[in-house]
Amino acid sequence: MTDGPDDKEKSAKGGWLRRLREGLSRSTGVLTESIGSIFTKRRLDNEALDELEEVLIRADLGVRVAGRIRAAVAKGRFDREISAEEIREALAQELAVILAPVAQPLDPDGAGATSPRVILFVGVNGAGKTTTIGKLARLLAGQGKRVMIAAGDTFRAAAVEQLQVWGERAGVPVVTGKVGADAAGLAFEALERARAEGFAVLLIDTAGRLQNKEGLMSELAKIRRVLAKLDPAAPHETLLVLDATTGQNALSQVEVFGEIAKVTGLVMTKLDGTARGGVLVAIAERFGLPIRMIGVGEGVEDLQDFDALAFARALAGSAARSEA
Repeated sequence: MTDGPDDKEKSAKGGWLRRLREGLSRSTGVLTESIGSIFTKRRLDNEALDELEEVLIRADLGVRVAGRIRAAVAKGRFDREISAEEIREALAQELAVILAPVAQPLDPDGAGATSPRVILFVGVNGAGKTTTIGKLARLLAGQGKRVMIAAGDTFRAAAVEQLQVWGERAGVPVVTGKVGADAAGLAFEALERARAEGFAVLLIDTAGRLQNKEGLMSELAKIRRVLAKLDPAAPHETLLVLDATTGQNALSQVEVFGEIAKVTGLVMTKLDGTARGGVLVAIAERFGLPIRMIGVGEGVEDLQDFDALAFARALAGSAARSEA
């Protein structure tokens, strides 16, 4: 007897949840071990709450989120004995409340949008931007969509070569130029070609040289201008790719790129390589930008739509996480 569509969907979701928990294990470990050491046959008093708040701050959730969770945990539980598991479940619930409004998956079709759907990627060099574009191209191509990539980080030959490799793997064309070529001109050429050849999605890489903020601002503004000449609505999505291993520095990146690039959504990568996964919660609470996707590993299948409840339970180490 073969599995039906529902069985395959459950299996795929189960596999992703397992990878999510494994990917977040370093972040989860920081929280669960500390919570376990604090709440062992102990009343929830101000001293315990102070210790919990400190743990949350150390886990990169930030001062504001830590204070909010402290208040939520204390409500209805103060001055009574509480278990570590009850704290983890309360933490998971509050994290889900914070994350739910920003859990907005990427829509590559863009209801009512013109074709092709133009997605511009921004972020500092080393954040995983190029790899994310390659993985997304392969995922979308696997869904039967016609995808094109524009290698717009023209000053980094390695980035161009990396995208060409991903393009070959996915059977996706990659538009490239000479090293140092005008990125805006390349983006224009790619969109012109994508429209003429009937592609559904155009993914555009960009430079991420924040040490030259003014130059980067001008370059991104020029790319947006030339795209708008062909399609006034383009780019339809501007995704900021963040590296979880940078911790609180990711907050300043959201601030800077939000100012210069008109960011419409976030992708966080490398959650499997850090104990700082809590920073995603701090970003969500402070900026309220849609979180489109997260990455918890090297494989294509490790880049997935962001699920607030699954992430919250995995991060908190809640025993009820398997229900997510």
